[in-house]
Amino acid sequence: MSSSKPYKKLIVITSRFPYPLEKGDKLRAYFQIKELSTKFEVHLISLSESTLSQEQLSHLAPFVKSTSIFQLTPLQKWTGAFLQLFGKKPIQVGYFHNWATQRKVNALLSELQPDHIYCQLIRVSEYVKNYHDCPKTIDYMDALSKGVERRVEKEPIYKRWLFNIEYKRLVNYENSIFSYFEYHTIISEQDRHHIFHAQRQTIKVVPNGVNELFFEDYPSQKEFDIVFTGNMSYPPNVEAAVYIVKQVLPTLPSSVRILLSGATPTQEVLALKSERVHITGWVDDIRDSYAKGSIFIAPMFIGTGLQNKLLEAMAIGLPCVTTSLANNALQATPNASILIANTSDEFVAQVNELLTNKELYTKLSRNGKEFIASNYRWEECTKELIEIIQK
Repeated sequence: MSSSKPYKKLIVITSRFPYPLEKGDKLRAYFQIKELSTKFEVHLISLSESTLSQEQLSHLAPFVKSTSIFQLTPLQKWTGAFLQLFGKKPIQVGYFHNWATQRKVNALLSELQPDHIYCQLIRVSEYVKNYHDCPKTIDYMDALSKGVERRVEKEPIYKRWLFNIEYKRLVNYENSIFSYFEYHTIISEQDRHHIFHAQRQTIKVVPNGVNELFFEDYPSQKEFDIVFTGNMSYPPNVEAAVYIVKQVLPTLPSSVRILLSGATPTQEVLALKSERVHITGWVDDIRDSYAKGSIFIAPMFIGTGLQNKLLEAMAIGLPCVTTSLANNALQATPNASILIANTSDEFVAQVNELLTNKELYTKLSRNGKEFIASNYRWEECTKELIEIIQK
């Protein structure tokens, strides 16, 4: 980055260091920072729950002027979460916020004197909400409250009271934090609808994009009929993996094989392994997993936001089948760029159709790739955010 350019000084604050890219918030932060660095002098403040290696830090180094990592100790995290049980803020806000780190962030703000602050996710908004020496943007990313609400009935009875509390607090906090920030962004129209603030229509939709590598030709070795990817400890992905194996697979032809690929699979996911179901865990290049599958299915019923897995699968040329919920954020044209299924019978029918109808398979592969290329490139998706910060 050339110091001769009159770049605005931008602080980006995240609840996780944006690498490796095994979670959606990390992926969004990483590629947004990459694009923002072409227009601004970026200073990253990031919380971390573990010690970071130099190799991890090196992935952000080309895009940031400085990096400040504040490691959260187990005592800090769980004390903060426990204390919020008796407070009014969301428990996850307490989990990520503590006064020792707050003092360090305050000192950095005083030292750097930023022209703008971009805060990813409400869980770290406490650190900068009372700083008023420059404009600030809060990225809600997803409607976190809606995601928690959808999980309530899926949780064991003994946990539901806690998720109900967290849901109600998140609704209130998403509303109240609005006024502390001059600008607001979110990942989709669908998520904006679930922020209950009188001025929610002023929240700018800034979708995720796709790494350009997914548009390049990639060697294909089709070993599996169906592939599903994602962080396999994230509850909506765990639910989807279980649904595929237990609700969809049993009524598909006995020759059908499934690949479940993604970081940190839970015991529930690992238990799905069989002669017909292969589980990879973390892979260095997720394109390897997409390239081994013929069809991508994403039975997402409780998640929020825009599903990066669908963007990537379509960009690489895999025909995709997903739910109305997931496509409401994506906005692909059903039966032209994507297929929709909302029940196990519908997923089975759509998969069988793709396995036997080569014309439909080719159409969806081509149209899906073109749809993503036209609508979800990072350079285009980040333009709205850049315009906000340039004001």
